[in-house]
Amino acid sequence: MAASSCSTLALCSSLAAHCKISKYPPNHNPPPPLLSLSRPKFFASGLYTRPAFSLTPKFSQTEAPVIDSEPEAAVALEEPAAVVESTSKEEPKREEVFAVVMIGSRQYIVFPGRYLYTQRLKDANVDDKIILNKVLLVGTKTTTYIGKPVVTNAAVHAVVEEQGLNPKVIVFKYKKKKGYRRNIGHRQPNTRIRITGITGYQDYPAVTLDSLKS
Repeated sequence: MAASSCSTLALCSSLAAHCKISKYPPNHNPPPPLLSLSRPKFFASGLYTRPAFSLTPKFSQTEAPVIDSEPEAAVALEEPAAVVESTSKEEPKREEVFAVVMIGSRQYIVFPGRYLYTQRLKDANVDDKIILNKVLLVGTKTTTYIGKPVVTNAAVHAVVEEQGLNPKVIVFKYKKKKGYRRNIGHRQPNTRIRITGITGYQDYPAVTLDSLKS
């Protein structure tokens, strides 16, 4: 009898450990759990600490910044580059001079470095050097040489750059009540030359105010 009671007590204790006896009847719905808005105890007690996040940017291997560090000693030993003064002599400026030259039946004002289009020069090829002798007037900043009719021994030197044609000119002929119409285009040949210099006028007598008054 005593052995059976001991076994019954042991069975009940094991069932009580594994089973929870509810105080509500079987058909009763238990109330929902209450939500507490109070701060948890671990926040209030100061046991919680905010995780520390690193503010340093993370770069991938391809975007990793490369910093070239040079020793300070090398920077301190650098010396300023020596200034090398150019010893090349400046070319003397050319005398400012102009001339009035006649080419064919036209007159042109020329000066060194100018290029102009003239009527076709016969027997003149590209890159040929030519001399224009019909110089009617030569002028500088201080003096003027007026030819009578040309300045003796004065010459204008030029280089032929191109043999070309002028823009097309339309020649239209029409006769009323006759049914006559003619449309013809024409391009006049020309030569492009570049003036290189004016020489030989220094020996010619210059014009002064006294000579003009007399």
